[in-house]
Amino acid sequence: MKITRPIIALDFNDRQVALDFLEKFPADEKLFVKIGMELYYSEGQELVKEVKALGHDVFLDLKCHDIPHTVERAMFVLGSLGVSLTTTHASGGSEMLKAAKHGLTEGALQAGQAEPKLLAITQLTSTDEAMVKKEQLSAVSLQESVANYAKLAYASGLDGVVCSGHEAKQVEALTTPEFLRVTPGIRLANDSVGDQKRVMTPDKAAKNGSSAIVVGRSITQAKDPVVAYATVKELWREN
Repeated sequence: MKITRPIIALDFNDRQVALDFLEKFPADEKLFVKIGMELYYSEGQELVKEVKALGHDVFLDLKCHDIPHTVERAMFVLGSLGVSLTTTHASGGSEMLKAAKHGLTEGALQAGQAEPKLLAITQLTSTDEAMVKKEQLSAVSLQESVANYAKLAYASGLDGVVCSGHEAKQVEALTTPEFLRVTPGIRLANDSVGDQKRVMTPDKAAKNGSSAIVVGRSITQAKDPVVAYATVKELWREN
């Protein structure tokens, strides 16, 4: 399964800035956008509903991680918002993952909304091998850790994972082609990588088996975001 539109990360903390950015695009261009913690904590549910009302799909990336009951109740709320994707942390364990999926399903059902796809965060793209070993005290490699989390998410009934393009092909082999492999840390060839460590260009992510790509600064900080988006989309769709 491939999400053909690149997902634009609205990494802003102000409603009007986010809406002004969206207004740069033609009115008939329906985007797939990511609202993360920064924007959601600043503007809340109303901004999600406003973006949805403009006709855009929303990936609500809040990375819920807590005891199973708390995550289940949080996901119940998120399930009512009509978003397309949302996230939790695989490291919360199978009980929490199953609770998250149940809460999301029930929340969507009660609100009469289509159920969002639930993704598990494996390892952040800002994580490298040294961090896994020294800070997480993992006995396995970064790649093995991602593989383990992907198998856990799949066994727990989730719809996919967030992983770098470096692990996408391996995740597909361990699960199914329908199991989503959503890849952040996407940059155009000449862009700065910023605080990301495991980055990839859109075309390489496509060739490496990613199901979807999330692109932030390469579009939002571009001189002409509409042109940058078209470039990313062409690279992503051609491969």
